[in-house]
Amino acid sequence: MNDRTVYFVSDGTGITAETFGNSIMAQFSGRTRHVRKPFIDSAEKAYQVVREINALCESEGQRVVVFATLVNEEALSVVREHCKGLVLDMFRTFIEPLEQEFQIKSNHRVGRFSDVARSQEYHDRIEAINFSLAHDDGQSAKNLDAADVILVGVSRCGKTPTSLYLAMQHGIKAANYPLIPEDFERNRLPSSLAPHKRKCFGLTIDPERLSQIRNERRPGSKYADLMNCRYEINEAEGMMKREGISWLSSTHKSIEEIATTILRDIRPDRLVY
Repeated sequence: MNDRTVYFVSDGTGITAETFGNSIMAQFSGRTRHVRKPFIDSAEKAYQVVREINALCESEGQRVVVFATLVNEEALSVVREHCKGLVLDMFRTFIEPLEQEFQIKSNHRVGRFSDVARSQEYHDRIEAINFSLAHDDGQSAKNLDAADVILVGVSRCGKTPTSLYLAMQHGIKAANYPLIPEDFERNRLPSSLAPHKRKCFGLTIDPERLSQIRNERRPGSKYADLMNCRYEINEAEGMMKREGISWLSSTHKSIEEIATTILRDIRPDRLVY
């Protein structure tokens, strides 16, 4: 597995092919080399990619795995007929059986981002991204009543990337607010969060991992000291328990897993659309 190459070929952005392909490849142990080839929307471009893949098959002495989401029939035909790799045509696998089941033809649209400027969903995602950036790391306590979720936890436990993922992927207006030593001394949530406690969701992390992350940013500082990290984590978890705030550890979870848990607990309606 460690010397295998996987291509994601699409006439759109390739995000769908890569996301689906990665979820499939995650079922196999080992690490593969990934190459995304977006906007392959003509036979000429398809031939270029096929030549590249075929040369790689020969040099590596084994087939390249190719996840393809190609709507363009000419490009798809080139890949199907001339590629020496293992071609997994995701549209043929899923779209054609659904066409038969629904008794209608799909629109064969290139990618999921067509006409996004007229999409309310896209507009909501942009608004959510702007909101999350404006409310990152406690920068602003304004308009927290408009937040869908407020992530709380100590510094560097994963609040910012989770907030942005929720905004970009799900259109969730996610603020995040750091719990700091002064909050622990007062033994209560920051006053700006108190009225919105029902929207709060906590993140924690193993102190050893937190110390490692902080040392990359401020090596040798009290901020990164293991004893200080243990203190902050212990105080933060105690505060969240007292306040009745749901929380989870980000230590061994991906952003996708964290975000899905938050949606399930805070905004289950966003899992139905």
